[in-house]
Amino acid sequence: QAQLVESGGGLVQAGGSLRLSCAASGIFFSINAMAWYRQAPGKQRELVAAITSGGSTNYADSVKGRFTISRDNAKNTVYLQMNSLKPEDTAVYYCNAGLGDGGGWYRRYWGQGTQVTVSS
Repeated sequence: QAQLVESGGGLVQAGGSLRLSCAASGIFFSINAMAWYRQAPGKQRELVAAITSGGSTNYADSVKGRFTISRDNAKNTVYLQMNSLKPEDTAVYYCNAGLGDGGGWYRRYWGQGTQVTVSS
């Protein structure tokens, strides 16, 4: 069974930086798009950033210029570098990725979530 394991969350002051990591492990044959979502208390889960297997990226308007998504295909890992953090970035951050079964099918997986808290 495949899974996604996140790390790197924590408490930081406004203006600070954090780097999130998400590693895919278990049985799978390929990874297509990878992404980071977040969910703040009382709000819906929203897309923060995504990256295709070829390296194309897209970002939510609220994080453009501050966050950078990247991936290391050799390590089956996606990263989210978060700079100039604001209190409104406080949320649980979730990793999402499509893991292939070798037969052309991909299943989307979610990580367990990691808390990011930005104090003012």
